[in-house]
Amino acid sequence: MLLSQDTYKKIDREVAKFPSDQSQSAVMGALAIAQDEKGWLSPETMQDVADYLGMPAIAVQEVATFYNMYNTKPIGKHKITICTNLPCQLSGGEKAAAHLKHKLGIDYRETTEDSQFTLMEGECMGACGDAPVLLVNNKRMCSWMSNDKIDGLLAELSEASPK
Repeated sequence: MLLSQDTYKKIDREVAKFPSDQSQSAVMGALAIAQDEKGWLSPETMQDVADYLGMPAIAVQEVATFYNMYNTKPIGKHKITICTNLPCQLSGGEKAAAHLKHKLGIDYRETTEDSQFTLMEGECMGACGDAPVLLVNNKRMCSWMSNDKIDGLLAELSEASPK
């Protein structure tokens, strides 16, 4: 077993949400829980989730590679995903992305040398009226991201990270 007992208990809670013969229905939740512990989904972690849920490893891999909230490569401690759909782009998203790239010194799908930040492009986050929109570690949505707000967010995340 690759994951901690606490993580398996959390996966068990996801499995309990579905009929007993449908444990594979918990795959998305199980992958998110495993990723929270490991930081990303290695082939070994995906195999472990597959074994635990009693499903083929390829089926787990298909889910993990289809959705952009799963990281199948190591990433920085803070993954910042910026919406690049047209409404956000027309409402400052392109400028926000340029500012982030400049401040971090990286492009999309890259990680800073100190492994603190990874920058990703994202599809619609359902908050077009709040553009530009960023998502931090798939869990925290940040709206109306001006350059000043981006600078504040980066400072906050940097301070929260042990040096």
